[in-house]
Amino acid sequence: MRRAGLDAWIPEGPGKWSLPLQFLADGGWVELMRLTPGTKLTLHRHHGEVHGLNMQGQRRLDDGRIISAGDYVYEPVGNVDSWEAVGDEVLVLHVVVRGDVDYVAADGTVQRHITTADVIAGYRDFCASRGLTPRLAPAAPAA
Repeated sequence: MRRAGLDAWIPEGPGKWSLPLQFLADGGWVELMRLTPGTKLTLHRHHGEVHGLNMQGQRRLDDGRIISAGDYVYEPVGNVDSWEAVGDEVLVLHVVVRGDVDYVAADGTVQRHITTADVIAGYRDFCASRGLTPRLAPAAPAA
């Protein structure tokens, strides 16, 4: 069985993939996200803070700002936003997500709730479906 490497991008829908880098012991995860231009990340709310660094490509936040390669965005606890990959280049984004994420309707109704356990399970399922040995394990709680 081959070990999952940095080529083990998990498809999450049309034009969107994720590559988990680390699961955090206190809840959350670190990942690369890859989106083709025109792909939207729908309205969502963060239960913890988020740090995002655009590695390649551009995205347009719902407030109209264009975030380009090398730009950093901090999202505080409770932030609600949506954004879209724009331009001609595939977007690659490095994110540190603390806590859970809710995908919400315009009226704030939770449509989907995602926990760290959900992300770990998705990673394990992806690896199993491809005959890969997961390279990541949940981090042990801090002492």
